[in-house]
Amino acid sequence: MQKSWTIPASNGLRAVTKFPCVRAKTASRRGLGDVSITRTGRPIIRIQGGRSALGGHTATVFGATGFLGRYIVHRLASRGCTVVVPFRDEMAKRHLKVTGDLGRVVFMEYDLRNTPSLEESVRHSDIVYNLVGRDYPTKNFDLEDVNVEGAERIAEAVAKYDIDRFVHMSSYNADKNSPSAFFRTKGRGEEVVRSIFPETTIVRPAPVFGFEDKLLHKLAGQSSLFTSNHMQERFWPVHSIDIGSALAAMAEDDSTAAETYELYGPKNYSMAEIAALVDREIVKHRRHVNLPPRVLKLVADMYNKLIYWSQTSADSVEREFIDQKIDPKAKTFKDLGVEPAEITNYMFHYLQHYRSSSFYDLPPATEREKREEKKYYHVIDDQ
Repeated sequence: MQKSWTIPASNGLRAVTKFPCVRAKTASRRGLGDVSITRTGRPIIRIQGGRSALGGHTATVFGATGFLGRYIVHRLASRGCTVVVPFRDEMAKRHLKVTGDLGRVVFMEYDLRNTPSLEESVRHSDIVYNLVGRDYPTKNFDLEDVNVEGAERIAEAVAKYDIDRFVHMSSYNADKNSPSAFFRTKGRGEEVVRSIFPETTIVRPAPVFGFEDKLLHKLAGQSSLFTSNHMQERFWPVHSIDIGSALAAMAEDDSTAAETYELYGPKNYSMAEIAALVDREIVKHRRHVNLPPRVLKLVADMYNKLIYWSQTSADSVEREFIDQKIDPKAKTFKDLGVEPAEITNYMFHYLQHYRSSSFYDLPPATEREKREEKKYYHVIDDQ
C-alpha cells in the first residue's frame, strides 16, 4: 500500500502532496538470438508475438480485402508485424484496420494495371503475399487479366526490389492444360511467377469454407438451384482459419521458399454429400435441379454479361465435372505443423442463421442425433 503525506500550507502557499517515486521497469535487452538474417541479408527482429510488440516482418498482402485476406492480416498483425494492405475500394478495407495495433496496418491505394502503385506497395516489405484471384469474368477484368497478367506484374515488382519472400496463392487443380479456364489461367500464373521469381512459394488450397465462403453459404441459400453434374464433384474442403495459420507459418520458415503446398481438409466429400449435411443442419430441404451442361453454360454466360453475377459462370459449370487431384510431390499442412479441421465440426457455427425461428435454438445436428439414440433401448433377441 503506497503512503503519501501532505506539507501544511504556510505564508499563503498551497499545500503540496508528495508521493514516493516509483521506479520504472528497465526494458529488457534483446539478445543476438532475437535477430535473424534474411535471404538477402536484411536483419529482422524475431519476436514471440503480441499485438503491441515491436519488430517482426513487414508484409504486403495483395487481395487482403477478399475472403482469405482477413485471416492472414489478422495473424500477422496480432504478432506485431507491420502489414501493408493495397486496396481498390475504400469501403472494402475498413474491417482490417482493427486487426492490428495503431500504425501496424498500413493502407495503400493501388491498381492491378498500374505498375508504379504495385512497386510502391512492396518496396519496403520483406515478404509479399499475392491472394488476388478471380474465378468469374467481369467487365473490367477477365480471368487472364487477373490470374496471369496481374500475378506477373506483382512478381516483377517483387523481383525488382529483391524481396526476401513471395507467396503466391494459386488453386487446386491448377493446370495450364485444364479444360477449365480458371484452372488453366491459375496453372499459367504459377509458371509465370516461378520464371520471374524462382523462390516463389506456391499455395494450392482446396475449396474453402468459413464465414464468407462460396461453399456452405451457397448451398444453404437459394442460389444453387441449378446444377449440371448431379453434384458429383469430389474434393477435400478446408477451413479458412487453417489456411491463414499456414500462410502465417510460411513467413517464419524460410525453408518454405520455392516449395509448392497443397492445402486440403482431412476428408473427401462430394458436393451432394455436403449439400445433405447442410440441409440437415439448417433443418430445410434445398432443391437442386440438374440441367444439361450446354444449357446451363449458356444461361450462366448471359448472367455474367448482363448483370455480372458472381454466383455462377460458364466456367464454374465446367468445373463441376472436374474432381480435385492432389499432387503427390507437393507439401501439405503436416509440413507446416497445422492440423486441418473437419467441416462437420463447424457447420452449426456458420449456418445457424439460415434456420427458421422454429428451429433456431436447436442444438447441432450431431448432438440431436445423440439425444435421439438415448431414447431407445437396443434389444438383441438371441432366441
